[in-house]
This record gives sequence, C-alpha cells and structure tokens, in this order.
Amino acid sequence: MKLELVATCLFGLEKLLGEELDALGVKRIETIDGRIRFEGDERDIVRANLHLRCAEHVFVCLGRFPAYSFAELFDGVKALPWEDWIGRDDAFPVKGHSIKSKLFSVPDCQSIIKKAIVDRLSACYGISRFSETGVKYQVEFFLFKDTVALMIDTSGLPLHKRGYRPAAGPAPLRETLAAALALTSRPREDVLFWDPMCGSGTIAIEAALILANRAPGLGRSFAAEQFPQIPAHLWAEERERASAAIRTDSHFEVYASDIDEDILDVVYENALRAGVEEHMNIFAADVRRIKKEDRRGTVVCNPPYGERLMTPQEAEQLYRDMGRAFADLAPWQIYIITSHPQFERFYGRRADKIRKLYNGMIPCNLYQYFKPVRKE
Repeated sequence: MKLELVATCLFGLEKLLGEELDALGVKRIETIDGRIRFEGDERDIVRANLHLRCAEHVFVCLGRFPAYSFAELFDGVKALPWEDWIGRDDAFPVKGHSIKSKLFSVPDCQSIIKKAIVDRLSACYGISRFSETGVKYQVEFFLFKDTVALMIDTSGLPLHKRGYRPAAGPAPLRETLAAALALTSRPREDVLFWDPMCGSGTIAIEAALILANRAPGLGRSFAAEQFPQIPAHLWAEERERASAAIRTDSHFEVYASDIDEDILDVVYENALRAGVEEHMNIFAADVRRIKKEDRRGTVVCNPPYGERLMTPQEAEQLYRDMGRAFADLAPWQIYIITSHPQFERFYGRRADKIRKLYNGMIPCNLYQYFKPVRKE
C-alpha cells in the first residue's frame, strides 16, 4: 500500500537526508526546512527507521488540508481514516507545532484534534469512551502557513537515540548531527578519520558506522514494531538484510582522542555497544600537539564554543592553537563545527566552504578546509 511518509531532521541536514532517501530508492515529494515528504509502503517505513542516519523521526501522513479556523481543523481531522490505524483500545496522544499560521495556539489545536479523532473513532466502533491501554499511536500535527499535516510517529524515541550512548560528556553532540559531519567529510577506507576532541566519541563512532555500512537503527526498537499494520516479518527481514550488509572485510581505522583521559572508557564502551570497537583507536592526546601520520587523513571535530564548556576567551585561544597545530597537517582535510561567529579570525585561515547547521537550538557553522594551502 502506497503511503505518504515524512522524515524530519535538524535544520541544515535536508540535503544529506534527501540523499539518504534517494539511496533507499523512494520517491521524494517535497522538501521544506527540517522535513522531507516521500512516498513509500510498509517495508519502506521499516527501512527508513533502520537506515536513515540524519533523520529524527519517520511519520505516516494521514492527510493534509488548509485550516484557517478551528471548525475547519475539526472537520478536516474527522474526515481522515483514523480507524485504519487506531484500534478501539489503542492510545492516541496528540502533540505538534504551529508555524506562521492563524491557528497558533498549540494546546487548542491539540484539544480539537483529539476531540475530532475521538468523534471519528466513536462512530466507527460504537463506543464513547476509549481506555487507551493498547498500542500507542503518537499523533503529531504540523501547521505551516495555514496548512495542517496529520501524522502518526513510527519511530518512537527520536532516531538520534541509537542505543549505544547511555552516558555522554558534558556537551554531547546529537548522533544525527555527528553522522552529518562524518558524511560531509566523505569517509573512505584508505583515509584515516580522526576526531581529536572526541568527548564521548559520537563523531568517531558515527564515522565508523558509515564505513562499516552498519545501519544506525540495528541496536534499537521502534514504535511501529507494535503496529499490526506492519507485519513482524518485515522487521525481521530488513534487520537480517541490514546485518548481512555490514562490511566485515574492511580495514579502515578511526582515531578518537581527547585530553580528558577519564572520558576514554566511556568512548570505548559506546564503541563496543555500537559494534565498531575493533576499528577504533582510542587514546589520550592534546589537540594542540596533534601530529600528522604518513598517510592520508581527515580531521573532524566539535571544539568547545565558549558557552557550555570554556569561557569565550578560552575557546578563542584554543582556536588559535588549533590553527597552528592543524597547519602542520596539510594536505589533510579539516572539518570544524562551532557557533563562534569569528572562528576563522582566531583559527587564522578562511574556510574553503561553510555550511550552516544547528547543534540542538544553537546555530553553528561547519568550517570545511579541503583545498591545498596556498604558500605566500
């Protein structure tokens, strides 16, 4: 059965997420900030949840319609076939967002949508009260420019929660953003990948998952595994395919180093849970004294911004020190994400390319250095 599906992501990751969807072989319908609509079926729901590295959630969209008043919202919601998904005992909490729309009150929208679904299901099942003790179908609405999309979440916990990182450092990077940083750097088997400020190891682990072709969702469960509409054999088959696709003959190496020796045990435990520990070299090192090895290499890192870690002055001095240390790594490629607006000034070199990203709610730039340094 063809369905309209929606994959959401952090702002700035739409291009990478679109490329991932293309690789899955699904048809994209529309891309807006933070979300991509695409066509798929029940198996594609499974595949998207298992394989998408940059997505936060995968939704089934039951319908879209304009809503300029609460009456239009109620009628539009009630007209949708909720009984195709929600049974008489199932739970269906409602949450959502409203952006640039006349119906801006989220609590009011939640209440009206819930009542409309109840009215629809009451007519279908001939009951007026719902125990909501069965399978949970999280209903999510997205009102954007007076058009509402009504969706059911198939992921449950956000997809960045891979399951390998129960503990993290004081300023952890979301796994989906870490994967995006690694993907942007184009990790390859014959090129050393090194995060010299690894913290809990997220960037390095995501790079290793990519190089090993290990699906990021293999170590966790999903809300839609409880949905009777998606047969259990689809989950078993796609997990088996994903496991069979893992590269076991690869000899790539990922370095994860940090000046904080206490965090390194956490890095190893996370890598072990992620199934990539055999490919990782985890050790203590000061980024300001990093030394190039006689091989091709790529450095990807997330230094302190001077917000949660370090003062702004300490971060700026670190950027100066990094600029001097990384200059000796040429012709290695360098990728650095930070929110500091004057990073290039302190680092001492203009980036070859800058990509705007968000680390949670913090706007950041990914500074990319991949061209040979011009000698004066």
